[in-house]
Amino acid sequence: MADRFDCDNCKESLYGRKYIQSDDSPYCVPCYDSLFSNTCDECKELIGHDARELFYEDRHYHEHCFRCFRCDRSLADEPFTSQDDALLCNDCYCNEFSSKCVACDKIVMPGTRKLEYAGSTWHEGCFICHSCEQPIGSKSFIPDKDEHYCVPCYEDKFAPRCTRCKKTLAKGGVTYRDEPWHKECFVCTSCKTQLAGQHFTSRDDSPYCLKCFGSLYAKKCEACTKPITGFGGGKYISFEDRQWHQPCFTCTQCSVSLVGAGFFPNGERILCRDCHTSL
Repeated sequence: MADRFDCDNCKESLYGRKYIQSDDSPYCVPCYDSLFSNTCDECKELIGHDARELFYEDRHYHEHCFRCFRCDRSLADEPFTSQDDALLCNDCYCNEFSSKCVACDKIVMPGTRKLEYAGSTWHEGCFICHSCEQPIGSKSFIPDKDEHYCVPCYEDKFAPRCTRCKKTLAKGGVTYRDEPWHKECFVCTSCKTQLAGQHFTSRDDSPYCLKCFGSLYAKKCEACTKPITGFGGGKYISFEDRQWHQPCFTCTQCSVSLVGAGFFPNGERILCRDCHTSL
């Protein structure tokens, strides 16, 4: 007598029938599907053993049920995204959730390089300088109203230019007679010493350091022959066509200070009252 070969579940004979072996036990196809097959998350029907099954985040689908929630396109062999448990193809996801480039009005695809500024989004290649039209990329830029400039173009277009060298002042500098200068360009007309942060004066609109101005233009003290500039609060005495530093205004004979006192000119000499009387 032949041995029996039955389905482990329904006990019906499997002779001459298709069966499936699982854990060393044979099952007829209906029993195997009812016992072991997963239920499709979309149509709620069993996914038969001979059907292509797709699996995503603990959910199972028939191949024909794995579709975009918006456009119904099959996602079996397409990239997709899940949004609030709804499956979306890349096109639908981008149209609904991705930003648009303000320059070309096209979708900025997820994963592509982009630039965001002041609530707007650009493709990296679309964010260009308004002047030279070259991509700015990760370089510094300067906004001006609704336009954006790379730093060299902005400086060339808007930055003030040095009165001396005519090059742009990117930062710092000094102002003289309402005109901008680089610090290194603002120098004494005579000796070329930088004047930024130093005391200086001018003649015929040209700046001079105090030393050069005194040497070139100031009158000389009759006593010490050094320039009388009057800068820094220095006082001086003037008599006829001659000038003295206040400390130098002394009696030629006895050296007593004549500041605030009577004095008597005697040729090239200046004498105090006593020395004049003793003559």
